[in-house]
Amino acid sequence: MNLGADLAQGAAELHCGLSGDAVRKLCDYLALIRKWNRIYNLTAVREPRKMLSHHLLDCLAVVPHITASSILDVGTGAGLPGIPLALALPQARVTLLDSNQKKAAFLRQAAIELALDNVEVVSERIETWQTPHRFDLVISRAFSTLRDFLAAAGRLCAVGGMLASMKGVHPFEELSEVPGEFKVRDVIALDVPGLPAHRHLVLMQPAR
Repeated sequence: MNLGADLAQGAAELHCGLSGDAVRKLCDYLALIRKWNRIYNLTAVREPRKMLSHHLLDCLAVVPHITASSILDVGTGAGLPGIPLALALPQARVTLLDSNQKKAAFLRQAAIELALDNVEVVSERIETWQTPHRFDLVISRAFSTLRDFLAAAGRLCAVGGMLASMKGVHPFEELSEVPGEFKVRDVIALDVPGLPAHRHLVLMQPAR
């Protein structure tokens, strides 16, 4: 099993160009998750090939559909999608936000070991976090409903920026509950190599 080759091939199928250095660091990242998982239970997915498809390629699938120089990953957990995005988009500044102190400790160690100079880790609750920064892209993966995501994180989206929510099946009911101060720009069906499940990316903007 060659995870690096499989990752590079999967990324190419997704039209997400990865440098050789990014491929290597993403494989090292999976190794770090597996190591820390023994104590911190970062993810229920533990088999390397499944982690490749269900985590790394799932996150990289959004790359062709986003453009941002600053990214906020809300409820990042083990760093998903933030760390894959930071490696796929090295010119972007990525903030990883999670209220869990143990996960934040893992994220800080991962940023050091992987030399992620474009990553910042913040251990705060999104509902109460105060920052002067606004982000080009505010993204979440399995964080909450669209309504709750927008209520908590919508204020941190820059003018002209985008809010993105990674979902499984097409979220028809959640879309009907998006508040009027936001507009849905697109719902994109994603085909992730090795992941036989429905995946969608919901893109939204402040309606101003």
